[in-house]
Parts: sequence; C-alpha cells; structure tokens
Amino acid sequence: MEFNVNSPVLFVIVALIIAAVLGQSVYFLVKAVKRAKELGIKKETIKNTVTSSAIFTIAPAVAVLVGVVALSKSLGLALPWLRLSVIGSITYETVAAGNALEAAGMSAGTTVTDPSIYVTIVWVMTIGIAAGLVLVPFLTKKIQGGMNKIGMKDKKWGEIFNNAMFLGMISAFLGYVFCDVGTIVSGDFSGLIPVCVMATSAVIMAICGLLATKCNIKWLTDYALPISLIVGMASAIPYTNLLS
Repeated sequence: MEFNVNSPVLFVIVALIIAAVLGQSVYFLVKAVKRAKELGIKKETIKNTVTSSAIFTIAPAVAVLVGVVALSKSLGLALPWLRLSVIGSITYETVAAGNALEAAGMSAGTTVTDPSIYVTIVWVMTIGIAAGLVLVPFLTKKIQGGMNKIGMKDKKWGEIFNNAMFLGMISAFLGYVFCDVGTIVSGDFSGLIPVCVMATSAVIMAICGLLATKCNIKWLTDYALPISLIVGMASAIPYTNLLS
C-alpha cells in the first residue's frame, strides 16, 4: 500500500490522542469549578474567569493554526495537528521539521512520500520537545529556587538573569535564521530571505506594541503574535521572488 501523509489511519490515531488530552482538560476544569465553589467563590466570578480564559486562547490558537498550515504541505495535516495540539511549540516544531527534511535531502514544501523519512521526522519533532516533560519535574524547582534567591538578594541582577536566559533561548533560533547569510558572497541572496522575514515580523510586532500602549488598543496585546506571524509568512513570498 502506498504511503500517504493524509491517510485516514493517521487521522484516527491523532484524533484518539487529542480526545484523551481534551478529556483531561475537561476533567480538571470540572474539578477546578467544584473546588472554587467549595471555597465560596461567587458563580459570576467563576463564569467570568472561564469565559475570559476561553476567549484569550483564541490568539495563540491562530498562531498554532499558521504553524499547522505551514507544515501541512510536507507532512500532511495529521502530524502537525498532533504536534501543535498537545505539547508542541510552533517555534520548535517548524525548525525541527525543517532540519529533518533538510537532512533527508528534501526542501520545505516537498511532500514526504517515504514512510521511513516520515517516521524519522516524527521522532525528531517528538523526542526534542518531550525532553522538557522529563527534565521539568526534576530541575524546575532547583532552577526556580536559585533564580528566586538571586532576585531576593539583588532585584536588578535577578531581572538581568531572567532576561539573559530568555535571550539565550532566542539566540538558538537566530542561528537558524542567519545560517545561510554567507551565500551572498557567492552571489546567492536567498540566504537573506529568513532575515528579511524575521525583520518584517519584528517590525509588525513593534507596531502592534506601540498601538497597544500608546493608542490604548489593548486587544492587540493578545493578537500581536499571530498578526506578526501571518504578515511575516506572507512577506516571504515577495522576498523569495526578489532574492531568489
């Protein structure tokens, strides 16, 4: 039987896994509401909390949807749907899938037809993100305790340390963006495409931030990420035509 990235069997497996995750979410939601009532919290407060939380999930969901669409050309809908619906991260999954495709000699946007390559990509996308599930229970308390101690001794250095850790994480993805810039030496400007896309997204994010703070458009705070992602991805089209 010919392998198909959109095989109904894959959708059934993914649907069962996501159903189990949704079942856990509903279970803990019911337990939380029950506990809130036991604590004497007003029904109106509980209702407002649940409603506002549900509304604010729309913004990150749009960003996730962009990631699913971006990966679906090569990997079909089932795998991106699974990876970005459970513990996946759009910043990690897209890079991991891209690296795996490149290692297999394929370019982004090329549909995977070899099941061995597909399984390899699944492992690359899964093992890396699953490491957090193993490390968090053992290391988070110690790391958080150390950061709290630094903050208590010197608030300024505590903030610097937090920012440094965040920038360290971001720098890992910057390497992926700038890795092909050197091709301009040989007259190939395609290596600038990711840089231009990143710069465009950054500008859009800054504009959204300014509008949210200076013009008091608060809803932009929640939708700045998906807006910058969508505009950045759309800008890749003219940049590719111009620089390729």
